Amino acid sequence: MEKDPRAHLKKTDPVLAKIISRIKLAERKPHKRYFESLCVAIINQQLSTKAAAAIVKKFVAVFPGVKFPSSAQVLRKSDKKLRTAGLSFQKIKYIKSLAGLIENGKIDFAKFKKLTDEEIIGLLTEVKGIGRWTADMFLISCLGRPDVFSHGDYGLKKAILKWYKLDMKLHPKKYHKLVESWSPHRTTAARYLWASLN
Repeated sequence: MEKDPRAHLKKTDPVLAKIISRIKLAERKPHKRYFESLCVAIINQQLSTKAAAAIVKKFVAVFPGVKFPSSAQVLRKSDKKLRTAGLSFQKIKYIKSLAGLIENGKIDFAKFKKLTDEEIIGLLTEVKGIGRWTADMFLISCLGRPDVFSHGDYGLKKAILKWYKLDMKLHPKKYHKLVESWSPHRTTAARYLWASLN
């Protein structure tokens, strides 16, 4: 098996090989701002990028002196105070639900290293307001997991339709066979497909 993701993808897929040869991906480093990433993902739901960024800024401002609040700090803040950031009561409920699960140890980020992708997805999607797509993005951006492909992602579906003329709904078997062929480097494949749309 090829250790270099690009070499593996170029060897297995001539279409991706062309995309890889003309696109230079920025280096992406995993980070440990786990609670922050999931809160921001919840805030972003059904909002434009600009509106979401403004709310995130106001949300952080509710907690002076910190770059981003901890789960314990969020639980101590009243819903009324969090509403001043422009958050809906539903999103406040989601964020506090996540914070509560972290504080009572049901979600323990320190143990994520030992868990499989599916185990982490299972834990995260138990939180109201966190769906499969958010869990997939968490695996990619925070944990740097190498073999994640979010089948529900609009951009990935659009790129596969554009470059392979494959519609997930019309040709599910061909679609899944194609994606499987990129394993164990599906994260890299996804990143190139996203970049290819720009």
